[in-house]
Amino acid sequence: MENTSLTGAQKTRLRGLGQTLEASLKIGKAGLTPAFFREFARMLDARELVKLRFDGADRHARAALIAQIETETTVPCVGAVGHTALFYRQNAEPAKRVVTL
Repeated sequence: MENTSLTGAQKTRLRGLGQTLEASLKIGKAGLTPAFFREFARMLDARELVKLRFDGADRHARAALIAQIETETTVPCVGAVGHTALFYRQNAEPAKRVVTL
């Protein structure tokens, strides 16, 4: 299933699952580095659902960072609240899928 075909109900379920997650990655003053993108991809492969925390970024900067992450990784943000954002990418291998939609 392509991420672009997530329904509203599926996004709501993912946001519900995300409420119990700790932020897996933090984005600080260094911004979006190649190391960040490598770690983000690794975490998506392992967990499918990844929560990011933006340290020291205002609302407009967070929105810009989320848009940049979505553009560069083609992984959609399924929810953003305050200083956190939730991203989901279904594992291509059914045997490795962690999240059930």
